[in-house]
Amino acid sequence: MELEPDLCHRVLTARDARFDGLFFVGVTSTRIYCRPICPARTPRRDRCRFFPGASAAEQAGFRPCLRCRPELAPGSAPVDAVGRTARLAASRIGAGAMDEEGGVEALAGEMGVGSRHLRRVLRQELGVSPVALAQTHRLLLAKQLLTDTAMPIIDVAFASGFSSVRRFNALFLARYRLTPRDIRRSRGREIAGGEIRLTLAYRPPLAWDSMLRFLGDRAVAGVEAVVGGSYLRTVAIGEARGWLKVEPDAARHALRVELPMSLAPALPRVLGRLRDLFDLDARPDVIDDHLGRDARLRGTVAGLRVPGAFDGFELAARAVLGQQVSVRAATTLAGRFASAFGEPIETPFPQLDRLAPSPARVAEAAPGELAALGLVAARAECLGALAKAARDRLVSLEPGPDPVACMERLTEIPGVGPWTAAYIGMRGLRWPDAFPHADLVLRKALGGRTAREVLEAAEPWRPWRAYAAMRLWNGSGKLEGREEAR
Repeated sequence: MELEPDLCHRVLTARDARFDGLFFVGVTSTRIYCRPICPARTPRRDRCRFFPGASAAEQAGFRPCLRCRPELAPGSAPVDAVGRTARLAASRIGAGAMDEEGGVEALAGEMGVGSRHLRRVLRQELGVSPVALAQTHRLLLAKQLLTDTAMPIIDVAFASGFSSVRRFNALFLARYRLTPRDIRRSRGREIAGGEIRLTLAYRPPLAWDSMLRFLGDRAVAGVEAVVGGSYLRTVAIGEARGWLKVEPDAARHALRVELPMSLAPALPRVLGRLRDLFDLDARPDVIDDHLGRDARLRGTVAGLRVPGAFDGFELAARAVLGQQVSVRAATTLAGRFASAFGEPIETPFPQLDRLAPSPARVAEAAPGELAALGLVAARAECLGALAKAARDRLVSLEPGPDPVACMERLTEIPGVGPWTAAYIGMRGLRWPDAFPHADLVLRKALGGRTAREVLEAAEPWRPWRAYAAMRLWNGSGKLEGREEAR
C-alpha cells in the first residue's frame, strides 16, 4: 500500500479519526510509532515516516506508543488490502493461526496455497513475513493484556501465543526496548483480577441496535442471548470452555469484551471470531457511499453491517434449519437442536447452559434423532450430511481465499441449495459479494422481480451485494430473507 507522506501528515495534524488504523506514523526522533489520532504533539513532517501497518513500523525499528496504543486501532478491512489472500492470511494470523502446530506450512495448506507463495504475497502486500506478522500480533495482544488486565505476566505470555516466557521477554525487549513489567508499571492504575476485560475497536458508524436485533431474533436458547444492550454466548475452542459478554463502550468506538480466565489459552481465536461475528473490520463509510448511489438503498441505517458467525458449523446448521420456514420457527428448532446435541456448561448467566453442537457429535446422530427435533426427513438427512462433511473437512465453513468455490462445494451436499450456500457465504465465509438472489423477501423488496431479474438488478452493488441484501432485509422489517420453495 503506497502512502503519500504530505497527505498523511495533514491527516496527522487534523487527527482525523476516519483514518485511524489505515496507517501509522513513526517518529524518527523518538523511534516510537503512533496512530494518526495520537494526542501527543504533532511531530514535524521531516521527522515522520508512514507505514500501512504496525508490523511494517516494528520491522523498521519503531516501538508502539504508550499513549495512543496502536494495538487498539481498528483492523484492516477488505478494501484496505489489494490481495484477498494476503488479507485472509493476515486475519488468520491475527486470530492465532501461527500459534497452532504446523506454523506457516499448516496455514498455507489450510488456505490452499504453497508456503512460498504465502510468504511472497505477505511480503509484497504488507512488507513483512508471516513470522514477523505473527510476532507483532502476539506482542500487541500481550501489551493490551498487560495494560488492561491483572493477569500474571506468565499467563499473558501464553495467552498471547508465545510458547515460552523466555522468548516472550526477549522479543518484548528487542522490539520495544521495554520489559513486560515496565509496560505494566506504565498503566498508572490498579485493575481488579478475575475476568479478562478487553476492547475491540471499529471504524464508525456501527448500527449496534440493528446488529443486536438480528442476533437476538436468532439467538439459540442456552447457547446465546441478548440481554439489554449486551450479547452473551458460550464458547468452546479446542479444550477451552467458557462464556463471553460483549457490549458497546460509550467512551470510544469500541466494543467491551468480558470473558473468564478459562478462555485465556484460546484468546487470539476468540477475539478473531468476535471481529468476524460483529463485522468489525468493515469500512462503513466506503460501503455506504457506494450503495447509497442507488435510490433503492438510500435512507437505510448508517453503519449496517453483515453479522458473521462465531462458529462456521453453528451458522451452517442454523441456515439448514431455517430453510423454507420463518425466523421464529428456525430459532425454535435451533434451540431444540442445541438442547439435544450440545454439551452442558455452567456460566454466571441463567440464559447460557449449553455449548453449540459440534459437527462430530451431530455426524454420529442417527437420522431418526435429528428428525425427532421436528425436521422433515430430507432436512434431517441434509443436516447429518453437512455435519459429516464439516467433520471430515470436505467443505470449508470458515473464510478462505476462494469463497465462490466453497459455496459451489456446499451445493453438492443433498439439500443445500443456492439460497443456503449464499447465506453461509454471507455470514460464515465472510464473502461481501455473496447474494441470495432467489430470496423471496429480496424479490418482493425489488418489486416482485424474478430471481434472474434480482441478480441483474444487484450488479451495480458489487462487490458489496451482501451489504445490499442486509439493507433490503432491514428496510422490509424482516432482517433476514426466506428461501424460495424448491
